[in-house]
Formats: sequence, C-alpha cells, structure tokens
Amino acid sequence: MQPALDGPMLELQQLGYRYPHADAAALTDVSLAVPRGCVLGLLGPNGAGKTTLISHLSGALAVQSGQIRIDGQALKQVRAKTPTRIAVAPQEQAFYPMLTVAENLACFAAAGGLSGARKKSRIASCTQFAQLEQFAGVRADRLSGGLKRRLNLAIALLPEPELMLFDEPTVGVDPQSRAFILDAIKSLAQAGAAVIYASHYMEEIEAIADRVAILDHGRVLREGSLDDLLSRSAMLLTLAADGLDAQMLSRFGTVEAGEGAAHWRIHLNADTGPGPVLAALEASGIVVRHAEFGRHDLEQLFMALTHRSLRD
Repeated sequence: MQPALDGPMLELQQLGYRYPHADAAALTDVSLAVPRGCVLGLLGPNGAGKTTLISHLSGALAVQSGQIRIDGQALKQVRAKTPTRIAVAPQEQAFYPMLTVAENLACFAAAGGLSGARKKSRIASCTQFAQLEQFAGVRADRLSGGLKRRLNLAIALLPEPELMLFDEPTVGVDPQSRAFILDAIKSLAQAGAAVIYASHYMEEIEAIADRVAILDHGRVLREGSLDDLLSRSAMLLTLAADGLDAQMLSRFGTVEAGEGAAHWRIHLNADTGPGPVLAALEASGIVVRHAEFGRHDLEQLFMALTHRSLRD
C-alpha cells in the first residue's frame, strides 16, 4: 500500500450517468471525497444509484459526465496502469464454484500478477484474514453463504488494494458472518485503505462508517460524519393525543401521521422546541398521553429527506 498523500485518495466531481433509453438519470451531479483510512457508508434504498456508482469505480461503466480521480489522476489512467489498486467485493459469487478455496485463491493470485514467494505469502495472509484455513480444501460451491462472502473478500484482498468497494456484501448471510465481515472491513480502513461500503442496512452503516452519504434518485441528499448529519437535522417531536390533526400542528414544522390514528411526528422548524407545541395543545384542551423529543436517528433523517422507507 502506498504511503498517505495530502488530500483525499478518491474524488468524484459532478458525476452523472443515464442508462440507454432510461427516463431518468441514474446519477446526477454526484460529488464525494474519500481519504485513506476512511469508510464511506453509501446509504440508500434499492434503485438509489449505489450499484451504478460502484460500477463506475470498478470500471464496469465508463464516465459519461463529470470526473473520477484517484490521487489526482483520472480513474481511467489509474486502472490502465495499476488496476489492482482498486478491488470489488460484490454481492454475487466472484469465484469458480468447482474449485476449492485454495485453488480459487491460487487462480486469482496468478491472474493478478502474483508469483513465487509473493503469491504464496498473499494467499496465506488472505486465507488467514478471512479465517478460511480449515476450508482450504473445500469446493467453493459447497461453502455456506457466509463463507462464500468471506472467499469473495479474500480474493479481493490478494493484490493489497488501496481502494475497496463493497456492494451489499452481507445480503443473505447469517448474523455471525455479518459481524465478521463488518469487523474485517473496518480493520481494512484502520490499516490505511479507503473503503466505500454500499448498503441499505442502516445498522451496518452506523456500525462501521466514518462518513455517510445518503443517496436517492441518483443524487447525494446529505454527506458528512454521522454526528454532523444528525446535528444538522431537524428536531423531532413525537406525540400521542386524541383530537390532533395535521393542520393544527403544521405551523410548528413538517407533520407526519404516526402508526396510530392519534400518533403524530413533527419535524420542528429551526429554533422551535417542544414547549410552544405543548403549550398550544394545553390551551386547546388537548391532553397529551405521550411525548418524545430529540434529534433524528439515521433512519428518521432518511425518512425526512426522502419520505419513504429504506427497505422498499
């Protein structure tokens, strides 16, 4: 891995992309920066543009508009000169099912230009990192879902990439494998790699990301550290009381109906606390049975930005 340089390793500037015959762009003016040692969590529902973005970085899609740079150089030039600086661990199986774990690693190491003692060392290191030692002689198609993901990870790490791309790598795996994969990804960043982790699982982003970019309809809605994102979001007041309606509450902020007929959420206007709301309700003779006040969590922030569920 190369020593750290000044500025971000990866820069995206106003990246745009439209698939042929599509009614709308898949990406529009996407600008992001990722330094070494950082996990950027790319968060959004299915169809938000996460996979399109990952496909650009992996070289599967050519840039239509905007720029992608690695340490100041155009991505196309970097991939042509040193393609192993960037690695992808995809959702799908990225190995040969009929080969064993050891045979897959040997095959992909050779394909990546490794040979001799260096090849042997990297295979051993990646096997150990993914904790696949006891499965080295097992055919890949006979591995569990979690072990297949770990084999994907081991293969991706063979050339010691500087930029790691993960596109929904924990879909369909058991909880233990999920925890292992998340810890492993975090450790890669701590060792100096830049990591982009695309997911629609809120808890995963919260667990490993240093920075978060919320993407929907191909646009970056918010980007920053989790603390920064939540500190800049509106305060949320949740109420349960009979006799409430949206019109009564709308002067205090953006109103949403809760799960029950008498439950409401108010995304309060700037500089508005719960006091004026509760005082107005009391003056109207409305008895509040339950009230909660605080900042959004990440899912609430996403809902406030997109007005829809993360998992639809």
